[in-house]
Amino acid sequence: MQDFAFYFKLGWQHIISKDALDHQLFILALACVYTIHDLRRVLILVTAFTIGHSLTLALSVYDVIRFSSKWVEFLIPCTIFITAINNLIQIKSAAKSAKINYYLALCFGLIHGMGFANAIRIMLAHDQTIALGLFGFNIGLEMGQTFVVSIILGIGFLFINPLKISRRDWVFFLSSGVFALSVKMALERLPF
Repeated sequence: MQDFAFYFKLGWQHIISKDALDHQLFILALACVYTIHDLRRVLILVTAFTIGHSLTLALSVYDVIRFSSKWVEFLIPCTIFITAINNLIQIKSAAKSAKINYYLALCFGLIHGMGFANAIRIMLAHDQTIALGLFGFNIGLEMGQTFVVSIILGIGFLFINPLKISRRDWVFFLSSGVFALSVKMALERLPF
């Protein structure tokens, strides 16, 4: 049970820590097109991300795939600004954008998983309980994402309802900010 708790905490911190800005921005870009009434849909969305993330981690631990960390670190902010651009392009039809986000979350989860794969591969490969470690990490990751999504949707509720900010303006403001930050990250992480 100690292994589970260790990896759960690792998964939680992977999303919640101050060093997890890239993951937090990605979740913000995914979730900002939703409202609090869409909580179930958003949770399915972050689960799609976790599935992609987990698949990459598992394949990495078993040494089926390996990627250059320079390229992965560059591709992560690229996934974020692509998601933000998608939000801006689809701003008039948030429901259509939300459907596309399921595919983005799953596919981009694969890339984000590669970012952490090198670090966790060594830990899990030396551990006798790889399955329990991956399970604990994924549950921690999912709980962390659920926490971040809850905050985003709660703040969105306050801005859209009591403060009467239009949903379109909310999505535009957040997606524009996420786009700008992620482009800056990508330029700082150019692999060549």
